[in-house]
Amino acid sequence: MRNDIIIKNCQIVNEGNIQESDVLIREGRIEKIASNITSEGKVIDASGLHLFPGVIDDQVHFREPGLTDRGNIKSESLAAIAGGTTSFMDMPNVLPPTLTNDLWRQKIDIASKNASANYSFYMGSSNENIEEIRSINALDVCGVKVFMGASTGNLLVDNEESLNLIFRDSPVPIATHCEDTPMIKEAEEKYIAEFGQEIPMEAHAEIRSREACLKSSQKAVDLANKHNQNLHILHISTEDELALFSTKPIEEKLITAEVCIPHLYFNSDDYQSKGSLIKCNPSIKSPSDQLALKQALKSGLIDFVATDHAPHVLAGKSNPYMDCPSGMPSIEQTLLVVLEMVNKGELSLVDVPNVTSHNIAKRFKIKDRGFIREGYWADIVLVNLDSPQVIDDKNTNYACGWSPFNGDHFSSKITDTLVSGEHVFSRGKFLKTQQGKQLEFLRS
Repeated sequence: MRNDIIIKNCQIVNEGNIQESDVLIREGRIEKIASNITSEGKVIDASGLHLFPGVIDDQVHFREPGLTDRGNIKSESLAAIAGGTTSFMDMPNVLPPTLTNDLWRQKIDIASKNASANYSFYMGSSNENIEEIRSINALDVCGVKVFMGASTGNLLVDNEESLNLIFRDSPVPIATHCEDTPMIKEAEEKYIAEFGQEIPMEAHAEIRSREACLKSSQKAVDLANKHNQNLHILHISTEDELALFSTKPIEEKLITAEVCIPHLYFNSDDYQSKGSLIKCNPSIKSPSDQLALKQALKSGLIDFVATDHAPHVLAGKSNPYMDCPSGMPSIEQTLLVVLEMVNKGELSLVDVPNVTSHNIAKRFKIKDRGFIREGYWADIVLVNLDSPQVIDDKNTNYACGWSPFNGDHFSSKITDTLVSGEHVFSRGKFLKTQQGKQLEFLRS
């Protein structure tokens, strides 16, 4: 068939194994995995390359609608596929905030016309929108986002009865941002009294403290246990919080956690050189926290990685501490950062798909994605593990035009990305765009 694609001679890294094989893709799906496949279709010679399932990122901020001076679904999904991320789940803190099913459907419509990676969107939560949450279609919506710490817009849920109702009645997994707002406000006032507008950027780790994270995460876990609710805690940043989780297989967990790329790659020592570029919420904390997070990812206490990709205009990141927005772009470097952990002996190569694809697909019950399996959609990425590169702001695909990884060295390079069986990126060039499909979920 003329629309077939055959990937020849690749080393497939998938489901705990590495095997040399060919992959036949037909009508967007993986038709066959075997040696010496022949077909009249397009051939991709992958000799010397490793084939991974495409990264699934369950936490991004692509800024559309309403904040498109920083990025949009088109620009940031292109950056995603250039870095090997083939599916994303976007957060509700846009303008207007995604607090109704109608607004959620509007975002789906935007993505259907502009997304180059597969997509889903969280429903936002507030103190007043429980009826919208109750009416969610669980086969379409990836989850409900609950800000249990200070946030933008009308998205902070600080009413105890509202929290109880959300945890009791949500028909989809609840994903929480856990920081205690009163503790943060108290710390801010202390530093303002001491420094005025000249608060040093490294104070961010103390203002957005470990105690604020732990208190809020513990509260979320208590609510999930009370209501027997599926809870996923986003961007764990401290060693202290790890005691809340278990190493059971992810299929047996009601409560799961992730670590974000900034917290894996940076630590508080990096504020000296990176400054406001690595200001994010929750804050990047100590080297010992960073080490504990890496070990927890390896042991299964933390289930997978995400980015919390959150671009900002560079001029805004130059403002004094209190006026400097939190967040950074990172989705183009996700797989590179995880592979650097492999190079340093912090993770095994066969575990990479678990933390970038398999476990996310299992946790959210994504239909026919996240694995290299016959019958599944061909969301896959080819990587040269021995192709060193230096990240340069000028060569990144972020609409904001900068990266916190500027000048950093990586040992690997993404060579090709396929989304839903379409060859969309190859050797630094986009071959096709706007090929993403809406994610589907298998839930009872």
